[in-house]
Amino acid sequence: MNTSWQHGFDWNLVRSFLVALDQGSLLGAARVLGISQPTVGRHIAELESQLGVVLFERTGRGLLPTSTALQLCEAARGMEAGALQLARTLSGVQTQTAGTVRITASVPVAVNLMPPLLARMRLALPDIQVELVSSNQVSNLLRREADIAVRMVRPDQASLVARKIGEVGLGAYAHRSYLARRGPLRKPADLLHHDLIGSDTDTAILQGFQAMGYPVTREVFVLRSDDFIVQWQAVRAGLGVGFCADYLARHEPDVVRVLPGLLKIPPLPMWLAVHREIRTNRRIRAVYDFLAQALPDVI
Repeated sequence: MNTSWQHGFDWNLVRSFLVALDQGSLLGAARVLGISQPTVGRHIAELESQLGVVLFERTGRGLLPTSTALQLCEAARGMEAGALQLARTLSGVQTQTAGTVRITASVPVAVNLMPPLLARMRLALPDIQVELVSSNQVSNLLRREADIAVRMVRPDQASLVARKIGEVGLGAYAHRSYLARRGPLRKPADLLHHDLIGSDTDTAILQGFQAMGYPVTREVFVLRSDDFIVQWQAVRAGLGVGFCADYLARHEPDVVRVLPGLLKIPPLPMWLAVHREIRTNRRIRAVYDFLAQALPDVI
């Protein structure tokens, strides 16, 4: 018997063999398999060639199995049972909704937006547990550091699916107590005469000032921190003027926007990214769909 078939084995050949054995003809096998009669014939001929044996005698009444075919039948049935079990197991994994989904999001999003959404999702998807990674670093979905990512930049990996779900508005904000102490701001240039809160290593705010014609340095900030929650809490404490997402100030009546309509800060796009596994994993797809629908309402 030729054993070279082990290096390029095709399960479809064995499947056609078994159905032909059960049906007793190429035509009957073709009907069961939903393929053409010549295709079934080629499958059996290829299997015979790979094994180096004759499996059927072609007669006017159909196919007559040889003694070799009958000897191989039991082993082939075992392969068929294994293949069916594999398909059932895979189907169960892909359709299962219970389990854990790991989500990564920037610190402000994870701290302020995600908890209320996850409370709602708990009611909608009670069989799912969530691992929430709060980080401003972009987690690598390809290495499965997370299943789903909420990002402010669009991922460029071809194997990821990214969906823009909205834009995060940004503005300059200050506490009423600070403004009462220091006075109002009437034009963008007034910012340079106020206590500003900004980033330590991130240069986005400095670049914004430069775009307005004010080439300032990081020393313009009385408080520097790359933690956006620290910046926001400093604004809430009345330390100075900070640059924050609109959703942070939405429920803070004592924190007001300064220079409304005068200070134009481009919004940040929000992307929902996931590995292409979303197409086959029901659990991840359920969480992805929930976030895609819920996040635009809160940013």
